[in-house]
Amino acid sequence: MTSSTAVAHRICPFCEASCGLELDLEEGRVVRIRGDRNDVFSKGFLCPKAIGLKDLHDDPDRLRLPLIKRDGKFVEASWMEAYAEIERRLPPIIAAGGPDAVATVLGNPVSHKMSLMLYFPRLARALGTRNMFSASSVDQVPKMLSVGLMFGSWLSVPVPDIERCDFLLILGANPMVSNGSLWTVPDFRGKAKALRARGGRMVVVDPRRTETAEVADAHHFIRPGADVFFLLGMVQALFEEGLVRPGRLAAHCNGFEELAAAVRDYVPERVAARCGIDAATIRGLARTLAATPRAAIYGRIGTCTQQFGTLCSWLIDVINVLTGHLDEEGGAMFPKAAAFAANTRGKPGAGRGVVSGRHRSRVSGAVEVAGELPITCLAEEIDTPGPGQVKALIAIAGNPVLSSPNGPRLAAALDGLEFMVSLDIYLNETSRHADVILPGPSPLEDAHYDVSFTQFSHRNHARYSPPVLPRQPGQPDEWESLLRIAAIAQGQGASTDIEALDAAALEQELDKLFGPAAAQVMAALAPQRGPERLLDLALRTGPYGDGFGRMPAGLTLDKIRQAPSGIDLGPMTQRIPEALRTPSGKIELAPPMLLDDLARVAADLAAPAPDLVIVGRRQLRSNNSWMHNLPALAKGAYRCTALVHPVDAARLGLFDGGMAQLRNGERRIDVQVEVSDEMMPGVVSLPHGWGHDLAGTRLGVAAGRPGVNLNALLDENLRDPLSGNAVLSGVAVEMAPL
Repeated sequence: MTSSTAVAHRICPFCEASCGLELDLEEGRVVRIRGDRNDVFSKGFLCPKAIGLKDLHDDPDRLRLPLIKRDGKFVEASWMEAYAEIERRLPPIIAAGGPDAVATVLGNPVSHKMSLMLYFPRLARALGTRNMFSASSVDQVPKMLSVGLMFGSWLSVPVPDIERCDFLLILGANPMVSNGSLWTVPDFRGKAKALRARGGRMVVVDPRRTETAEVADAHHFIRPGADVFFLLGMVQALFEEGLVRPGRLAAHCNGFEELAAAVRDYVPERVAARCGIDAATIRGLARTLAATPRAAIYGRIGTCTQQFGTLCSWLIDVINVLTGHLDEEGGAMFPKAAAFAANTRGKPGAGRGVVSGRHRSRVSGAVEVAGELPITCLAEEIDTPGPGQVKALIAIAGNPVLSSPNGPRLAAALDGLEFMVSLDIYLNETSRHADVILPGPSPLEDAHYDVSFTQFSHRNHARYSPPVLPRQPGQPDEWESLLRIAAIAQGQGASTDIEALDAAALEQELDKLFGPAAAQVMAALAPQRGPERLLDLALRTGPYGDGFGRMPAGLTLDKIRQAPSGIDLGPMTQRIPEALRTPSGKIELAPPMLLDDLARVAADLAAPAPDLVIVGRRQLRSNNSWMHNLPALAKGAYRCTALVHPVDAARLGLFDGGMAQLRNGERRIDVQVEVSDEMMPGVVSLPHGWGHDLAGTRLGVAAGRPGVNLNALLDENLRDPLSGNAVLSGVAVEMAPL
């Protein structure tokens, strides 16, 4: 390192692992990226995605200036020209069709953007629309609903305490690739290795022998979409064999008797054939969980993206309760985030709980969950005429044309909008339909705090990253763009004083929180602005905060700024009953909504399993579609292949490297075959996020190897009825050679 080299710290924004990085800078350029060995959370770990930060910042395809579509073509514009175009076109649509004439859709990169996370609610309130959609309903809403019903808040997700665990059962998840999902756990490989070194065991249940299964002590194939039968068999076995031992949680639970009655008929011997796992294995896993003092079961995307996603999410936490492993060291525990977590705010131990179905979508009648409708309803809300039809869309950091089922229908619907705004750094398969594109700054030009992922972290911590590089002249913050659109929607105009608007909203909030002391608190926050001001407020009023002087040793944003590698807040600790926000103040083991849905399970148990079904898969270098445009991540072997078991390949006349057609009714895609015994017979796997062969995009690297869009094969009308989550796994398909 030369004397002219500067070192900067940054939290990686590419996945939920949120690793701490050190960046070497020379003359305003990143010349090296490595793991920060002093980072209190990730301790120097990084995966190959981190080096893509430089490619993303330097990418010539990344947008630096707003684009306005004129005569069907995008032209660069100034920021004020872009805002003026929104002011010209958005208010008349709201005036004619009311608030619901405008929809919003969020992509999962929003969760890595403090600016967007903290200020989108301001825009949503200004719009007043019920038509809000996000990538959560192709990913995680079943878990949000189940934990909301059980524990009282949408993000009270128990996560494995892996550093003290001695038996970990993993279902439908691949943390070797993801480093956790709704479980922030950098360097899963190292932690799994340590688990086994201390005599612990890890077992994986998955229709593919995943990267996680390869390092596990045992792996069991399971029929996609049949996880609910496996889990019900385990719960039934625990009751039948007298293995229900909730320990101290017995006094904090409602519904033991109702739960026992509901699962009585699902004996392992009855469900074994349907899920593809023999009864002895089901009973053996239940016994091992019950007998191991420090153990947990963890399930993720594979358990959510199916027709019984909410039931699977619920049963996983039920098993942890019944075996005495919820809220216990080495089991599944509740993180205690330094800021923003609903289960650290308000009166501890009880609350209002959650309510879903406050309204339904206009066309399909799908229920609202956590303020959102299923993203698979977006196309029909746009292309179905009638009162309440969506006429305008504000899309934020998302690409649902690729990431949600039946993208061709959604693309056609977007072309039929009267007006569309995208906040996006790329001209991609979705933003190409916009009339105005507002690009955000590069992650290296933006401040960062993990608003969401600290709520799922295996160890409590607080870290903040200031901007690493100066941004383009005139480049506004994304929160400023959101507030400006909010002002336009409320008739205040594009030239609104954003600082005054932001201050007024915060003062109103502080009046509710602090009453007569609000002005004093506002003054204490005064050095900050925008998201940093909201972050400082949340930290200081959070469980470790200084309380604006009441606890001088507590956290403030300034204290975290002074610790570039973060502040360690210790391992997870017992939080029941304090973390509960249910009206009863108890863990609700048997929510009526979930017990009622078991009728669908009973009907499906009698149905024959399809001959061939499809599942997605996650890949280390491409867990978001835009990563396919980064040379450092896109290089290497072609990865958009359809994995097929040798028995199926022989039966269907397929060969390795050859081409085949996958069909689901009238939907069909052509894929490259990869024959592999890592697949369960009767299952084919294709990665998600590909399909970069659509006209009108500016993704030069991705277009060079476009891959195939799995979601074009899937039915947007197939959803988990409780959560509205899209069914992406276990869908019956036909396959034939080309």
